[in-house]
Amino acid sequence: MQDLTIKLIQPFIKWHDATTNRTLLAEKLALNDQQVDLIVLPEMFTTGFTMKTTTQSEPEGGPTYDWMIQMAKRYNSVITGSIIVESNGNIFNRMLWVAPDGNVSFYDKRHLFRMAEENHSFSQGNEIKTFELKGWRIRPAICYDLRFPVWCRNTVVGDELDYDILLLVANWPAARIQAWDGLLKARAIENQSYCIGVNRIGMDGEGVAYNGHSACYNYLGSQVSYLAENESVQLCRVSKPELMDYRGKFPAFKDADKFVIES
Repeated sequence: MQDLTIKLIQPFIKWHDATTNRTLLAEKLALNDQQVDLIVLPEMFTTGFTMKTTTQSEPEGGPTYDWMIQMAKRYNSVITGSIIVESNGNIFNRMLWVAPDGNVSFYDKRHLFRMAEENHSFSQGNEIKTFELKGWRIRPAICYDLRFPVWCRNTVVGDELDYDILLLVANWPAARIQAWDGLLKARAIENQSYCIGVNRIGMDGEGVAYNGHSACYNYLGSQVSYLAENESVQLCRVSKPELMDYRGKFPAFKDADKFVIES
């Protein structure tokens, strides 16, 4: 069991300008090249949260895939974040998980934000995913997924919980940032896991304001890392021995209710 060092990147995203966003993010990564295990970018980090899928999507294996593969190899770190992907005639809000060896895994957003008509512009993902990194099990989720505790629920497998970190990438607006703060903390406590959420700042092309509040909470709901409301990059460290020690002393998960999620 070992700690993980995670780089949280909370950027200003230029509207509908993937090339510039990739360039600016590459510059941020180069400012501090300290070795980390995982680099986390926000939701739709190349475009901002947009429904203009005809002009803003890219195919599987497209330019952002290539860029992420290059960054993962250059920094010898897994890199993750979501982009708009066209796959077999469908459009997904897809969180890519790219390893230094070039292997690409992904999670497609389950809960599509109907208030922005995301459910009319994107296809729904139906598969829960768990990524593994150096002995850690990491559950990916995207923005609106945070509001749905059943989907995010840490279930018991044998005598252990299924994941150690719930990892959210988001474009969560300033108007509802109190919900973001509260739900990140709640998900950490109820799932007896770390919960990490990475958001963006700035104004998008639709006039929606974002104010960050990216954070990492531990299994007690205590804040491990917090990025406030500025464009920023921060390292956080999570401890597997401390997590397992807490679960051993307070195994509330063994009394959890069983349930089945319908696809």
